[in-house]
Amino acid sequence: MSNNSILVIGGGFSGITAALEAAEVGHEVFIVEKMPYLGGRVAQLKHYFPKLCPPTCGLEINFQRIKNNPRVKYFTMAEVVSVSGGPGSYDVKIKIKPRYVNNNCTACDKCVDVCPVERDSAYDFNLGKTKAIYRPHLMSFPMRYVIDEQVCEGTSCSKCVEACEYQAIDLEEKEKEITISVGSVMVATGWEPYDVSKLTNLGGGQIPNVITNMQLERLAAPAGPTDGKIQRPSDGEEPKRIAFVQCAGSRDQNHLDYCSYICCMASLKHCTYIREQYPDAEVVIYYIDLRAPGRYEKFLNKIQQDEKVLMVKGKVAKIEEDAGSNQVVVTAEDIMGGIKKEEKFDLVVLATGMQPSIAENDLPLEVPKDEEGFITGGDEKGIFAVGCAKMPLDVMTSAETATGAALKAIQTVRR
Repeated sequence: MSNNSILVIGGGFSGITAALEAAEVGHEVFIVEKMPYLGGRVAQLKHYFPKLCPPTCGLEINFQRIKNNPRVKYFTMAEVVSVSGGPGSYDVKIKIKPRYVNNNCTACDKCVDVCPVERDSAYDFNLGKTKAIYRPHLMSFPMRYVIDEQVCEGTSCSKCVEACEYQAIDLEEKEKEITISVGSVMVATGWEPYDVSKLTNLGGGQIPNVITNMQLERLAAPAGPTDGKIQRPSDGEEPKRIAFVQCAGSRDQNHLDYCSYICCMASLKHCTYIREQYPDAEVVIYYIDLRAPGRYEKFLNKIQQDEKVLMVKGKVAKIEEDAGSNQVVVTAEDIMGGIKKEEKFDLVVLATGMQPSIAENDLPLEVPKDEEGFITGGDEKGIFAVGCAKMPLDVMTSAETATGAALKAIQTVRR
């Protein structure tokens, strides 16, 4: 007999969408998310394109849908350890790491005020810091704090325990393992920004004022490490000349051998962030080809008409730090002009590509993947790839794949 429950591995936008689509037609759904919050990469954005609205819109609606639907059960700080069985009847073991903060938490901040230990914020791509006990982000779901056990002093400190009047903190909490049964699995493991430290010729991870597109996203976000102010990491100054380097590590046999689909649009969106804050700033976009599929072409045309934005067709050969200042020297070709030149900028943004999160981390279930790590099959086993686990996609298209995968998962468990 088929089990009507469905597992979703990954609680980003596509995973949440897939789960809700299945739950709202009557199926019990389990979301397993390794981070302390749901929402994935979308939660880190300032705006979606092309409408430039904040991601809080779509995420908040979905969080309300989860709260109001008892069929959706979710586990954060959790990972799937093993999956055994077959379509219609899978046994799944899930490991849940200790959060050290329970449901009594009201997000009052008193624990943060007394915590003596700081940590780099991975959520902000190490551009900011949090305390050892922290709220993952401003609108995190669940709205509960979490303790980083790697830096927390534990019971030798306990100042957060003393400050919490709701008995929400348990420094003795242990890791646990549970087993669930499901009939189908949806894999929504999302993507990671390509490791910028591998882009040595572009100064990745070496030059303070060379940042990634996702780092710029966090700088521009109102709740980001600089309260939404785009500034140079080296000295906090306002950048007057900014360069965008497209295909940083993408379409390159030595790195990612494919186009990541959204990088061009992301940089065009970032131009709007910069021009809004700094109307006199100059922006140069170095590109190989510009990709603005379908309805996004209008957005491209709008940016091209901006007299402060120059688009240069040509590949960037190298990026270096200017010895006498905090400026960055970009050496690039200009194909249309038939020249190779050096230019100085206050800030350089690398448009790094999307790498599937499972590219270097195997899933605890057998599904075929291509050489880049994207899932290419599994349907016959009742296992369906969703969003960027399948291919590089924007948010809207990821949601569409989630709806399609949910339909297939429902068909699997109802057979």
